[in-house]
Amino acid sequence: MEARIRESFARQGLMRNVAAEVASVAEGAVEIRAPITTQVSQQQGFAHAGLTFALGDSAAGYAALTLLPDGQEVVTAEMKINLLAPAIGTHLIARGRVVKPGRRLIVVVAEVFAVQDGAEKQVALMQGTMVPVGAQAGG
Repeated sequence: MEARIRESFARQGLMRNVAAEVASVAEGAVEIRAPITTQVSQQQGFAHAGLTFALGDSAAGYAALTLLPDGQEVVTAEMKINLLAPAIGTHLIARGRVVKPGRRLIVVVAEVFAVQDGAEKQVALMQGTMVPVGAQAGG
């Protein structure tokens, strides 16, 4: 399962471009980390909300994928985000988990934290729905 998640993640151009990495994989839960750099900041120097959303969406999606058999992928049907605080720090951590698995819909949540001086501060809370789909040729 972990190898499949990491292989799929490695094919994501956006995650590569923001230097994100899969930190941990467990059944129904995935953690992704990415550095906060000037390339992903907004005008006030915080991590851009787009990065926060992308990391949370990916962590939640991969958490859903851990529960599916080989030959299936997931796509996001909807995702809500509450931005709770400015994302100030050295890197972001997104922790996604499955709330309710299903054959057609998988309800997920993600929490995103900014890390500064070793301390985590929650910057976003997300909830969404993933839809299982067949794997696409060419990744």
